[in-house]
Formats: sequence, structure tokens, C-alpha cells
Amino acid sequence: MSDIPEIDPVTLPDDAVILDVREQNEWDAGHAPNAVHVPLGDLPSALDSLPISDDGTLAVVCRGGGRSSRAVAWLVQQGFDVANLTGGMKAWEAGGRPLTAAGDAEPHVL
Repeated sequence: MSDIPEIDPVTLPDDAVILDVREQNEWDAGHAPNAVHVPLGDLPSALDSLPISDDGTLAVVCRGGGRSSRAVAWLVQQGFDVANLTGGMKAWEAGGRPLTAAGDAEPHVL
């Protein structure tokens, strides 16, 4: 997996746009405030709607890094400038980074 580009969560601003490839229930429980949700299985059909900018690498995240590393490998092959968020949402949460959840629930990472 050493060929998968990675980005450390501490280098991202709290309001960074992140591509979250977790499942709906994981997303609902807690996600980064400006994250964009595209479950891993939906990624091939959502390429046109990905939040890609010309001025930086898009961080891709899942719970711990497994699914997002697969997403990054595939997206790189498609020509996207992406990197796996090291440690996933567990590292984001452990680093005290902001989380938001669906509804009134207290946000947390499943």
C-alpha cells in the first residue's frame, strides 16, 4: 500500500472538504463538517459530482483507512488528485477535529 498517497489529518483545516466513502449509517453518526458523502460502492457513478479543485489534493476518508485507500487507488487511476486521510475518521475524531451528525445525535465515529 506504499504507493497510495496519504495526507495527515493534522495538516487539514477544520473546514476542509473531504470525500467520505463510508456507509450511510457511519456518515449519519458523525462526519467532518464540510465532507461530501459518496459511499464506496457509489463512487464509479459519482465521478462527475466529486468536489475536485484545481488548487489542491482532495482527502478521501473512511473509518480507518482501508476503504478509502481502495478509493484513492482507483481515483488516481482515473486521473484525480486525491490522498488517503491517514488513520481515517477514527484519527480525525481522536485528534479533536470537529464532527457533525444527522439529527440531534451527539456526533461520533462508528
